[in-house]
Amino acid sequence: MSSARPIATTRSASGMPTGRLAVWWVIASEIVIFGGILTSYVMYRLAHDSFAEQAAHTNTWIGAFNTFVLLTSSLMAVQAHKAADSGDGAKAARFLHYTCLGGILFILVKSFEWASEIGRGYTISSSPFWSFYYTAAGLHALHVIAGVVIMFIVAAAAKQYRDLHRVELIGVYWHFVDVVWIFLFPLLYIAK
Repeated sequence: MSSARPIATTRSASGMPTGRLAVWWVIASEIVIFGGILTSYVMYRLAHDSFAEQAAHTNTWIGAFNTFVLLTSSLMAVQAHKAADSGDGAKAARFLHYTCLGGILFILVKSFEWASEIGRGYTISSSPFWSFYYTAAGLHALHVIAGVVIMFIVAAAAKQYRDLHRVELIGVYWHFVDVVWIFLFPLLYIAK
């Protein structure tokens, strides 16, 4: 275990470590992106009654299951952070792996769902609803994949008791991904 830390992790801006500040900057920029997509969706939906008709074809049960999966994975991220704070890198890595499993399950379920929808003729070019649906859910899925990849990297380091502070950073990002889904789920699956 090396006591030397890269200078980027020892610096701080406004009393906040640079890694934490960077994650919050990323999240702020992502809020602008998802906020724009969701605002456009709501405005377009309010002006077009056909959205409700198209949304009726989404599978609410699959969306609910994926919500449960993401929320459970977020709980695992909290447990990983708790373990990292107490200095238990191996336990933090184990909980991060559980979080990754949740992300992978989410993507597998989403793939099954999309294959089913596309098989029924609901493609990105079918209607404005499906364009918004695939764009918003697809962008979210890309964020889930990115989070899983980064989490595996952080877990590998944590298992060796290195860079335990990064467990918190990937956890914050993962919680953001969950919050985005909390907005997407009712808009795309429930409001029919």
